[in-house]
Amino acid sequence: MKKMMHKIGLLLGMTFIVMSLQAQTPPHPGDGSGGGPGAGDPPVGAPLDGGLSLLIALGTAYGFSKIKRK
Repeated sequence: MKKMMHKIGLLLGMTFIVMSLQAQTPPHPGDGSGGGPGAGDPPVGAPLDGGLSLLIALGTAYGFSKIKRK
């Protein structure tokens, strides 16, 4: 019973943490914050190439090391 209560508490805790970490919506492009270059452009998303390339390289190296051990 005690283990079940710990599991339920952990599940609820993680659920509330995930719900509180939701991303905020970006500000409206015409919110009047300055008039610098590109002030009216919509925000640009984060590039995925650098992180994805790193993950692929690490996964390849890990797989190669596993094959080499056998």
